[in-house]
Amino acid sequence: MTHPHSLLDFYREIGFTENAIAADRLTEDIRREIGHFNVFQIGSVIKNAKAGQGMPYNRRTYYKISLMNGRNRVEYADKSIDIIRHGLLFASPKIPYHYLPQDEDQSGFFCVFTTDFLSREKTGMRMDELPLFRPGGFPVFEIGTEQAAELQGIFQRMSREMESDYSFKYDLIRNYVMELIHFGQKLEPKSTSYQSYGAADRIAGLFVELLERQFPVTSSRQQPELRTAKDYADRLAVHVNHLNKVLKESTGKTTTELISLRLEREARILLRHTDWNIAEISDALGFEETAHFSNFFKKHSGKSPSQYRLSADV
Repeated sequence: MTHPHSLLDFYREIGFTENAIAADRLTEDIRREIGHFNVFQIGSVIKNAKAGQGMPYNRRTYYKISLMNGRNRVEYADKSIDIIRHGLLFASPKIPYHYLPQDEDQSGFFCVFTTDFLSREKTGMRMDELPLFRPGGFPVFEIGTEQAAELQGIFQRMSREMESDYSFKYDLIRNYVMELIHFGQKLEPKSTSYQSYGAADRIAGLFVELLERQFPVTSSRQQPELRTAKDYADRLAVHVNHLNKVLKESTGKTTTELISLRLEREARILLRHTDWNIAEISDALGFEETAHFSNFFKKHSGKSPSQYRLSADV
């Protein structure tokens, strides 16, 4: 996981030829206006991938919604879940994920789309404002047979529209994608639903957005621009005590605690899914000394970075 996985990487991975990719670029003006969307059957894609590897673990530059039928292990950020029969995954560009088939009986669908496809101008909201795509979530769900059949019907309708010559097919497909998203949001705990926001909530929301902009870390030479509570308060043009009060009321945690939790989460991802050594990870996360990073990580996780890396490989 050393660089974001692009749509071009994805199409090459599933067997598109260079000529086919080049031909698709001829419609670049249209793509710029409507964004990019495509839908696939999982079985046909797996046939083109190397046996047993599933979809490679990486951060993507696009969104993805997957309906998985069959036994799968899904890894999302630093968490994982085993899907026994049917699973539903919502993936955003900011969070790395991976799913590995556990048997040969795999079916289902997935769609990929860019931010432009579901932009605020087209939907009235930003993708990262939706509960499913907010930072810190785990939008992977094990679902029942009836739910899987309902979702499969939506994907099949999208597939048919992709093959049609209907002039407004992408508008219709956009509605189908939003139907999938709303389906997933109904599976989320009620605490993630929309609430009325005041000035304090707005500041808390801006802080979270600013915090997430520091990540993902994609290079061992990269460092978060903002590190301390005062850094964030200055950027938000509020006093650090006010920022602490707002965040404590809305999240139960101080500014420093939230920054530390996000740093620890990124450290877990880098330890688990890169081959960078501990010193490189320490530098990338902005620690002046590797020993400071090791102490920080052990304090928050209960394990040293080396111990965590070894346990994650088991």
